Amino acid sequence: QVQLVESGGGLVQAGGSLRLSCKASGRTFSSYSVGWFRQAPGKEREFVAAITLSGLSTDYAGSVKGRFTISRDNAKNTVYLQMNSRKPEDTAHYYCAAGPAIPHTGLGIGSWGQGTQVTVSP
Repeated sequence: QVQLVESGGGLVQAGGSLRLSCKASGRTFSSYSVGWFRQAPGKEREFVAAITLSGLSTDYAGSVKGRFTISRDNAKNTVYLQMNSRKPEDTAHYYCAAGPAIPHTGLGIGSWGQGTQVTVSP
């Protein structure tokens, strides 16, 4: 397992942009796929995006496709989530997770960060 720390959350106006970072400790980070999930108050956790260990393949939830971009820099042990054209419904606590695979359910993923709060004002 790896230790994950998210950063970059905050308050942004609708239509604005924000970039989240997920920094991992451990020399095996490049061996893991990484995903972003989010959970809004009173709602279930939902899948946002994922990237394979090589960074060559990405996957997005339909609600963010075309607005969010996931990328990774294995030399820096960091995965990024660039969020553009933010909407109030994007308000949630965002978590990154790492594992051999990133199922949309989030089940079975061994490593999770503490999360970072993102709030989008109308």
